[in-house]
Amino acid sequence: MPATLPLQEWLRFIDDEYLSSGFIREGGAAVKFAVVPEPLKTDLQNAVRRRCLESGFAVASLDAAEVRAHMPQDIFFGLARQVDWRLLSCRFILRMAVERSYAVEGVNDTSGNVFDAIADANGLEKRLVLQNLRPILQDRVFRNPNMARDFRVAMYCLCEGQDVLDGGSYNAEPVLDWLRGVNTGVSGVRPFGIYSSINRTTARYFIESTLYWIQLSGYAGTAVLLDNSRVTLARNPKDGRRYYTRAMTLDHYELLRELVDDGDRLPGMLLFVVTNDEFLDENASSRGYGVYPALRTRIMNDVRDRNLVNPVASLVRLS
Repeated sequence: MPATLPLQEWLRFIDDEYLSSGFIREGGAAVKFAVVPEPLKTDLQNAVRRRCLESGFAVASLDAAEVRAHMPQDIFFGLARQVDWRLLSCRFILRMAVERSYAVEGVNDTSGNVFDAIADANGLEKRLVLQNLRPILQDRVFRNPNMARDFRVAMYCLCEGQDVLDGGSYNAEPVLDWLRGVNTGVSGVRPFGIYSSINRTTARYFIESTLYWIQLSGYAGTAVLLDNSRVTLARNPKDGRRYYTRAMTLDHYELLRELVDDGDRLPGMLLFVVTNDEFLDENASSRGYGVYPALRTRIMNDVRDRNLVNPVASLVRLS
């Protein structure tokens, strides 16, 4: 029986090596695979979520039984639906206001006009605040080369959209629908200067841009919990939830392999892949990672101790 690591001990290492240290906060990325028995899965997810939130991370949870975990665009849409985009825009605007020496104490309500709130807090006219902050938005967002072109245009529109007229509605709602996959067409966002759809080819650039934007808005990083246990099912249980064919399973493992390899392009990401024992099946005819050696060789433990577990390994078995 392979050695296992107690959950609490592993969480302590996650705290020390990733949540409390500067590695993720300074733009690093890590992908951790945790093999856990089903009764322990909820405890692990709740504990990780709580610790990440306490450490200032944005947190999202994805389940392969609900989203198409083999499609990059669905991973992005699943993430985007859990991101408070208006809050990110507000946080970024407030950070830029602090850089310009504005007082922002008590200005944190995204339901109103953040520019009005900044002006009121400083006894100024909103026109002057906009005049001073708009050049920063153009330089730090609209012209920022670290984000995909259409993504940075969308973020600029969301920041501009925070200037809601008295009694008016939020005019950047079509951009939010496009980001969340509610309306995947570009006709609704073309008036904003956005011309690309979010699909299998472009999704990875939007994921990278989102991670960068979340950190730019003041979060320590982004923690993503992905439960991929459903992918390992060899037979369709026909329970109304997603089932993955062998080809879909290979696509999912290829996507995970790309995330492991592209750590230098995923700023501030801490991805936890929560899985089961079936994932470790090395038989090429199974649905475990043995069907995709490129992933297995990247995360497997080359050196194993019969009694001890390396707590900072890419793949750990928890108990």
